[in-house]
Amino acid sequence: MAEARAVDVAVDVAVLVGSLRKESLTRKVAMAMKGLAPPSLALEIVEIRELPMYDQDLETETPPRAWVDFRDRIKRADALLFATPEYNRSVPGCLKNAVDVGSRPPGNTVFNGKPGAIVSVTPFGLGAFGANHHLRQALVYVNVLTMAQPEAYISQARDLVDENFRITKDASREFFTKFLNAFAAWIELTRKK
Repeated sequence: MAEARAVDVAVDVAVLVGSLRKESLTRKVAMAMKGLAPPSLALEIVEIRELPMYDQDLETETPPRAWVDFRDRIKRADALLFATPEYNRSVPGCLKNAVDVGSRPPGNTVFNGKPGAIVSVTPFGLGAFGANHHLRQALVYVNVLTMAQPEAYISQARDLVDENFRITKDASREFFTKFLNAFAAWIELTRKK
């Protein structure tokens, strides 16, 4: 299906934001990245707020509508961008739940073989390394082809994005532009294989 796309059609990138708060730094960074993405990438935030916690007892012939809608949206995506804060040196429960919902029922993961990338965000100085790597562990299992380099550990993010979702620091804007261009190249590389 992806090979049949016209060259001028942007790659559909589903962005999963692991922070539910409307004013979260992670969401602001994801919104700013949409504005910095090259024309070859169309980033769209896929909301995970309404996903019921994964419970195998609900995995019947009629699973929760929110699960079905989420799975259908991820199936349509060409690629995945995960934006995560760090909670207690790990991934927030809502984002891990989204991975769990998308990976079920067993053998039917909607993530299988899709190229992906991770950006972890924190207002503190450590760059959310733990969340980034915990998420990578789960994505390996569900076979998301996660870009290894460049890594994106965004620290001191409190004043990084203005009210119009623009990156305020030149060096950060340059980094995100390079990251997104590398992600576009990674998507193309994985699609050719």
